[in-house]
Amino acid sequence: MPRNHPALIATTALAPIAWGTTYATTTQFLPAGAPMLTALLRALPAGLLLLAITRALPRGNWWWKASVLGFLNVGAFFPLLFIGAYRLPGGVAATVGAIQPLIVVMLAHVWLGERATVVKLAAGAAGVV
Repeated sequence: MPRNHPALIATTALAPIAWGTTYATTTQFLPAGAPMLTALLRALPAGLLLLAITRALPRGNWWWKASVLGFLNVGAFFPLLFIGAYRLPGGVAATVGAIQPLIVVMLAHVWLGERATVVKLAAGAAGVV
């Protein structure tokens, strides 16, 4: 499939569109003041589905790696995400989310020595706009 195929571009756009509904969904449709329950309801079904599909548990030193990754990617991230969604106004949350690519460009420049090119900065700025 070519890289500029319209169906591929449209499919790629679905993830940020779905992710962008987190704050509206949290404030409009979910029970107020229950960020931990909301985080559990978001993560648990996906985890159980993945376990049912793979029917395999980590082996050897992958137990600690999976534990660390699970904590950082799900166990800490989702509760913090929903605490933020319940407490921050949607506009502030959207602005913070929109500047993340620029933050990554700057961190990659400082920590990894990658050049912060005009294209990267312009793409990040376009995302904010």
